[in-house]
Amino acid sequence: MATQPKTFSANTVDASGRRRIAELAEQTALSDAQRWFTRERAWINEQHLALCRIPAPTFFEQQRAEWFRSQLETLGWSARIDRAGNVLAKFGARSSFETREAPLIISAHLDTVLAPRRPGEIYYGPDGRLFGPGVSDNGTGLAALFAIARMLKESPELYELAASLLLIANVGEEGEGNLSGMRYLCRQSSFPNSTTFIVLDGPSIEHITVQALASRRFEITLIGPGGHSWNDYGTPNPVHALTQAVSEFLQSADSRMNGDLKGRCSYNFGVIEGGSSVNSIPAEARAKLDLRSEEANMFDEFSSLLNSAVEHALERENKGPRTARLSAKIRSLGARPGGTLPGGSHVLKTVQAVDEHLKIHSRIDCASTDANIPLSLGLPAISIGTGGQGGGAHTTEEWYQPEGRDLGLQRILLILAALAADKRGDPRSTLSAEL
Repeated sequence: MATQPKTFSANTVDASGRRRIAELAEQTALSDAQRWFTRERAWINEQHLALCRIPAPTFFEQQRAEWFRSQLETLGWSARIDRAGNVLAKFGARSSFETREAPLIISAHLDTVLAPRRPGEIYYGPDGRLFGPGVSDNGTGLAALFAIARMLKESPELYELAASLLLIANVGEEGEGNLSGMRYLCRQSSFPNSTTFIVLDGPSIEHITVQALASRRFEITLIGPGGHSWNDYGTPNPVHALTQAVSEFLQSADSRMNGDLKGRCSYNFGVIEGGSSVNSIPAEARAKLDLRSEEANMFDEFSSLLNSAVEHALERENKGPRTARLSAKIRSLGARPGGTLPGGSHVLKTVQAVDEHLKIHSRIDCASTDANIPLSLGLPAISIGTGGQGGGAHTTEEWYQPEGRDLGLQRILLILAALAADKRGDPRSTLSAEL
């Protein structure tokens, strides 16, 4: 779900800001680097295919992380894997990760919702599209990160830019990963307030995520004695109670959604399971619920609706003559915090200036990404796409069309170059005065 935050206006970059980006883009080193992405298109596509063929479902990203670390090392980056499983890389074989300066962080998450069972499930079709689980979300972000790393290795004139970056391929972004990789990174590192995060997630370059969509996940478990479908008929059935609870919650939530809400909300039962055979009364049933809302106070209201629905389902199922009873437990699976980039943020205006220069018609939006964590901590962060087109995310029919990827990579390069120059105080390319 993506919406335009009400606290932001349309792109209002002035002529001076556009001119500054144009002057930066025309510098010989950056002009050559932009052409590099087009020239190396085939190589980038090959790396995209290779990394997506390495399974990396949430909580099992180790193999892909090690591959990524090794490949970055071959490109002259000093890379390591932290205790959470994140890959961190600084330019130069002897680079130190210990620095007092605020880094410019560019990140992409390693994990996928689904994973290929065999390498052949990831393949290029006749129309040039890449097919398979995770190729768009977030194979595109990882391929972009790798392309940036190699381009900078082969562009010695851009050494200052490379030295200012911290590349991160992080774990635990999807589902029950609950942004664990980014949480660990921000908690352990205590980044200065001037640290900037550029999160690469998915292909679309039409959006700039500046508002973190908060979410809550719950697991509802109902437990009973179980039994035979005929001999023990009348024994409370966890599946029956669970379906009643889900139905009541949906009716109550639908009614509330038709009320006066200032922001968008969503709810989704993504998992329902229980039982072992058609002729057995289940001993257990479970469901997992995802709640998302632009209004923080809605989580308490939805939680109350869920609790009431489960209690009522237990009452109905336990009212029979049998002494056996069902019990229920609602467990939190995680919470993603919300947060918003200030409307006058320098990083946002830099992105908008680059987009005007490249004639990209982007819009600001609200979404749930790794940027949620730094935004919730008051750190400047955005999430952007990497170019091309994709679809079918989180399904077995996921696909990615790399046509247009080079424009997305040029955009990332110019954003990084502008922000890095500002951090250095380079008078030739700083945007802070005009933006």
